[in-house]
Amino acid sequence: KVFQAVVSCIGGDGTIYIIPKSFETALNKLMAEIQNTFKGLGLLIPYCWKKGEACVVRGSDTVWYRAKIVEVSGSTLQVQYIDRGYIESIPQCHLYPTTFYTGIPPFCIPCQLYKTLPIGNFWQQEAVEYLQELLKNEEVEIHVKELPDNPWGKLSISLYFGGMSLSSFMAYQRYCVAEDCQDIQKVGVFEGDLSPSYLLQPLPVPGETFPVTVTHLVSPKEVYICLDSSENLTERSASCDSESLRKALKWCNKIVKTLPHLTNFKKELPCLAEYVDGLWYRAKLLSITQLVPVQILVQFVDYGTYLVAPTSRLRHIPCHLLKYPVQAVRVLLAGFRPASDDKNVERIPYSPEWSLKALWTMVDCVEGKRLSASILTVSPEVTISLYGDDKNLVHLKLIEMGLAELDQ
Repeated sequence: KVFQAVVSCIGGDGTIYIIPKSFETALNKLMAEIQNTFKGLGLLIPYCWKKGEACVVRGSDTVWYRAKIVEVSGSTLQVQYIDRGYIESIPQCHLYPTTFYTGIPPFCIPCQLYKTLPIGNFWQQEAVEYLQELLKNEEVEIHVKELPDNPWGKLSISLYFGGMSLSSFMAYQRYCVAEDCQDIQKVGVFEGDLSPSYLLQPLPVPGETFPVTVTHLVSPKEVYICLDSSENLTERSASCDSESLRKALKWCNKIVKTLPHLTNFKKELPCLAEYVDGLWYRAKLLSITQLVPVQILVQFVDYGTYLVAPTSRLRHIPCHLLKYPVQAVRVLLAGFRPASDDKNVERIPYSPEWSLKALWTMVDCVEGKRLSASILTVSPEVTISLYGDDKNLVHLKLIEMGLAELDQ
């Protein structure tokens, strides 16, 4: 069985507590009922608590939770939140004994990684802390491998985050040995001699109109576009890829410090690169722009944008990130050319036939706008007609301002 779940807690012994997404509605309903039943403080009169006894606990967030007594020691009790998994020491005044709701099974499931042996036969504190930082409150994919021998035992699972196996990743980090880890290579990073490359985005058929966003402008005529989601099957698939990629990159940003820095600077080599916002994105190497210190020109393949970065901001890319097609497509816009009488002195340095004013005018026409496109040709280069949210060709504004002229 395969299902989505949220990791609620990592136990001190490395037990992974999960709440299946399918349980969320019932859990929220139960929590609302508990809040309506119990109000105010806990039990203020003396009470003889017993280990294993059911109770409700008023947490530090003032919300009541189902719990059970794990250990009794004076005025402080150790309790386990049975729908979350975590254990906490609580003063007696924040508890209330109850037999309500004891017929409802716990909503969180204790799990262990299938055929995964921690180094030293138990999960070291450093590994537990790493698991907590990586997984707590995150949505993951669960593959059930073995049921426990008794109903209160641990479910043996394979856990995947962002398309990556947790067992493989923890083995890669040398926290454990994964006995049945057939996908250990998925954790690996592509070395230069394997010459990996990104998949290209499938395009709609010529003549069909489809929604797009412009992610980067090289010049008024040369831009990068991303396909928006729509009813079209190709774009729905692209939208699904885009969402899966977004989640995978979110996870990669959490583990990026574990990935090695690049040592091979082969042109077109896929990698992860850190952008100015401090986040890491998929990129490819274009050229070495400076030798001392080394500076590399990279292009972010899902946006089309460029960046000159030091080697400290470049890392190997995990293999599973290469299965997603590049999101940005380079296209040429049809129907116009630079105005022969454009008197603006400031020109685009790498494309001097265009004025900077023409470029900024085009940015205003497309930035943040709902656009649509229609492919005219795909060879030798992808050429499109680009329409604004008013259904008019976007370049008409440039022609009105004398920054471009019609090109038949």
